[in-house]
Amino acid sequence: MNKDCLANQFSLDGKVALVTGASYGIGFAIAKGLAAAGATIVFNDIKQELVDKGIAAYKEEGIKAHGYVCDVTNEEGVNAMVAQIEKEVGVIDILVNNAGIIKRIPMCDMTAEQFRQVIDVDLNAPFIVAKAVIPSMIKKGHGKIINICSMMSELGRETVSAYAAAKGGLKMLTKNIASEYGEFNIQCNGIGPGYIATPQTAPLRETQPDGSRHPFDQFIIAKTPAGRWGEAEDLAGPAVFLSSDASNFVNGHILYVDGGILAYIGKQPQ
Repeated sequence: MNKDCLANQFSLDGKVALVTGASYGIGFAIAKGLAAAGATIVFNDIKQELVDKGIAAYKEEGIKAHGYVCDVTNEEGVNAMVAQIEKEVGVIDILVNNAGIIKRIPMCDMTAEQFRQVIDVDLNAPFIVAKAVIPSMIKKGHGKIINICSMMSELGRETVSAYAAAKGGLKMLTKNIASEYGEFNIQCNGIGPGYIATPQTAPLRETQPDGSRHPFDQFIIAKTPAGRWGEAEDLAGPAVFLSSDASNFVNGHILYVDGGILAYIGKQPQ
């Protein structure tokens, strides 16, 4: 295979990519990567204010993105958004189910309603959005779906019972979509981010008054063979790969982008 042929395998020219909840953060970084590979970016958020901020942020990066207000837990709203995107932009070739929430509450302190809310956004919504785009992918003869999973798709941790349950379920939904629709040339895979340096986690990485690292920062660095937090941009390459023809025979796989945490038992106490 020559270099031009290999480069073409990773090209997303002419593709329409919907990245949910991509006004900022991980979704924004993934969308930027897809745009750099040639994709037309479509995103949603739950409020017009967030959509407007997202469009402005993409514009600053030189990207013309199409933003829509939509609650991804509302099936009727999602179906209407997808129909509008198909009419105004084109059939969705790539779906990245990125929108998600987390509630860090000890299980016995968490209400059933709070648990349901996390499941609704992190598991039911990817089902709803995938179901909305798959019929047109079947008609077109190809499609790529990427579900943003988590290390909590594999591991438990204090205070994240709902999130871990949802992300574990999302892992299995990913495998089932691959099983059910692979024959239609639709590939459904997941990306499981490790601990990513974002504005939300900045307080956990601040140097302490005595010059030491924050205890949680020390914990993450000690557990990560790479010896650092991930950057949102670390997820762009894997997303381009799973969105491109280079991954046409990769289906039902969860790609953990975690610096090696899941492979590592941890350092022996001194």
